[in-house]
Amino acid sequence: MRAQDALRRAVPLLQEAGIEDAARDARVLLAHALGIGHDRLTLKLQDDMTDPQAAVYDQALAARIARQPVAQIIGRRLFWGLSFRVTRDVLDPRPDTETLVAEALTQPFLKVVDLGTGSGCILLACLKGLRMARGLGTDISDAALQVAIGNTRDLGLETRARFRKADWFHGVTGAYDLIVSNPPYIAADEMPGLAPEVRDWEPHLALSPGGDGLDAYRAIALGAGARLMPGGRLLVEIGPSQGAAVAGLFVKAGLVAVRVLPDMDGRDRVVAAAKPGDTDSCGCA
Repeated sequence: MRAQDALRRAVPLLQEAGIEDAARDARVLLAHALGIGHDRLTLKLQDDMTDPQAAVYDQALAARIARQPVAQIIGRRLFWGLSFRVTRDVLDPRPDTETLVAEALTQPFLKVVDLGTGSGCILLACLKGLRMARGLGTDISDAALQVAIGNTRDLGLETRARFRKADWFHGVTGAYDLIVSNPPYIAADEMPGLAPEVRDWEPHLALSPGGDGLDAYRAIALGAGARLMPGGRLLVEIGPSQGAAVAGLFVKAGLVAVRVLPDMDGRDRVVAAAKPGDTDSCGCA
């Protein structure tokens, strides 16, 4: 079968399964089956597929019809212009999270800690953007930490990034001029309404802390002051309706310069704060 014919057959199958952008996903999965970048797919559409290629494509389509995310199927996701390994053990890096990285890179820093690092995408993107910086990523999932370590090797950052199993600040020592986190923030009663790609395939531990979805922010607010240098910054990703609540937690914890920042769609996405003090004593000086 020609690749073009396989693609034509695939699109309606994905549409019937309720896939929102069936044509795009069918092309990405076909490129994966052919072992090429999706930007080269057009050049290969008239070629005949080998039996192994056809089998890989059929398996990928079956997985997508079951609503497995494309990134998990192909094992990769582009984030901040970098390619990251993705498995079922970590969240699929999303463009919304790039808002946090962009804000982190508006000011220099030398020491950064990423709480709940998952794939390591936030930490490693920050380190790629600032060559003098070094960082620590923490997570309570051993499997997630292995993914992050693999991404660190892929990006050539082994000498600048290290990882530790830790529950928020437990086991984290020293002072940092930047703390970043995309913690679990989905409230328990919101979980059933999530898209199947998220609800059924991504790690619930990384999605929801249960309850009102704010427990992780409470822990971060409680511990940030002891781990930030004077003038050091704290940046966390939030759900679109959580800005006021998270900002209030940070103000109550004694942090200053608290701001809620929007993503590219104009939705609240990041809460930024700082520890009181002279930034000259911060590691970014």
